[in-house]
Order: sequence, then C-alpha cells, then structure tokens
Amino acid sequence: MNQIHLKQHQNMLVLGAGQLGMAVLRKLAPRARATNIAVTALISPNTLDHPSERDAEVLAELRLLGVQIIGFDLASDEALLAGLFEKYDTVLNCSGFVAGPGTQLKLTRAVLKAGVRRYFPWQFGVDYDIVGQGSGQPVFDEQYAVRQLLRGQQNTEWVIISTGMFTSFLFEPAFDVVNLKQKTIHGLGDWQTKVTVTTPEDIGRLTTEILLAEPRIVNEVVYVAGDTISYGRLAEVIERVTGQIFEKEIWTLDKLRTDLAKTPDDVMARYRAAFALGDGMWWEKSGTFNARNGYETTDVEQYLKAELGL
Repeated sequence: MNQIHLKQHQNMLVLGAGQLGMAVLRKLAPRARATNIAVTALISPNTLDHPSERDAEVLAELRLLGVQIIGFDLASDEALLAGLFEKYDTVLNCSGFVAGPGTQLKLTRAVLKAGVRRYFPWQFGVDYDIVGQGSGQPVFDEQYAVRQLLRGQQNTEWVIISTGMFTSFLFEPAFDVVNLKQKTIHGLGDWQTKVTVTTPEDIGRLTTEILLAEPRIVNEVVYVAGDTISYGRLAEVIERVTGQIFEKEIWTLDKLRTDLAKTPDDVMARYRAAFALGDGMWWEKSGTFNARNGYETTDVEQYLKAELGL
C-alpha cells in the first residue's frame, strides 16, 4: 500500500455497528490496524450509556478489534454531523434505514459540507439508477437522490457498493417469499424474475477489499453478488436441499400492487411489489467485483445448507 493511499485513510469513521456494520468492522479493523489506520465506530449514545446484554457483547468485540467507539445521534442536525465528519478522511455509512426518512440525504449533505475525502454511502442494496425516481418506494427515491447529490459535486470521492438484498431476507417469514416452517414459496412477478442476494459476511469482506483496492476505486458503482437467482430456480434449490415438496405460488405484479394499494404503509408489501419488477433488482454474478477478482461468495444453496446444519 503506497503512501498516497495511506494518507487517504488515516482516519476512518464507520456509521453504525449493526449486522452490516459489524460484518464490515470484523474484516476492516485487522487490516487497518496492520497499516496504522485508525477506525472509529459511531453508535447511538443510548447504546453506549445503557447497553443491553447484546449491545455489551458488541461493544466488547469492538474494543477487542481495536476499534474506537463514539456515541453520536444520527438524528442530530446537519451542521453538528458535519462538525463530526470533518475529523475523518473516510466515512463508511452502515447506518441502514432505522434513523427514518430523509436521514440518508442529510448524512450525505453533512459529509459533503465537512469536506470528507472519501464517502461510502448507505447504498448496500439494489441498482437505484435503474429503479430511478418515482418507483413508489420512498426509500428508493431517497437513495436515487443521494446518488444525484454525490454526482453533482467533485470535492468528495464516493464509492457505491450494490449488493442486492441480504440472502437471509429471502427466508424472512414477514417477507413471505420462502417460509421454511409453512413450506411455502411465493415467486414475485413470475418464476423467471431474478434477484441478487449477498450475505452480510460477504459484504463486509468485499467492502474491505473495495475500500483498500489499488489502484483506488473512485466515483464508481461497484457490483457484488453472493448469488443471482430466479424465483423458479430458488424453488428448485429449496426443494432439493430440504428433500421436501413446498406449496408454490406466483404473486403477480398486479396482485402485489393491489395489495400495496390496500395497505400503503406496509413495508413488506412495498418490498414485494418492488422486487417483483425485476429491473434493477439483479445483475449477472459473472460481472461482479468478486467474480472478476476471484473472491468466493456464499450462494443461496450454501447459505441454506449452513442454516439447516447440512
């Protein structure tokens, strides 16, 4: 790693230490420590002051990793956030959507106001360029606006990592695509519709490789994938791995849009309607950063076998 690269990363701030933030920090911290890069994790003040048993475990792990910890509320106003961010060369946003609508745009504006050298926004999801504005998903609209904001300036370098959905989300009962207990599979749109999925562990490893890559990746959307799979193929894999027959049904885009119209505030209904579109929800694994650079990732079959202890 050359001196120019080191200078770009003397101080890194990771926003959030949830599922994805911890996956990133577990891979990033040892690499950073070996090259004298300081890594700080931002968590909510309440987590720091009144940790649950689980929070205490996370904090202990962060300290073992050599990660500095600060408590700071992402609901703070833009000027306060900018004042914090200006102390760091690189900001890696793993905060997710829990902070509420508008937060990702506010964080991005604060990063730009602070003059941060390099920013990895919370874009660990679908291809918001293809989805575009007006998708009916307020979260997607905000993510598209974040991209426009970053592209409209030249002072802060940015890298967007597109990962698809978490692999585990396919099996989330509330999402109701795969319900292993009830033995049901619902294809969204049709059986040929595809989706890209990646595990948080793979995202953490690949994010670290992308962040530290030489030559440095600048102002680019980087695609990664654990698997890209059609709902029909997903059904085949599940029945083969479990050795059981599942009840299978297609939920058409019309049906899902009707469901959403009835319950417009239902987040899962929104997601089902979005992922039934297909466009922007998947990309070929062969063209991804991990495939081009020889990094093995966990596909749906491997994930399911591990979950079932097979």
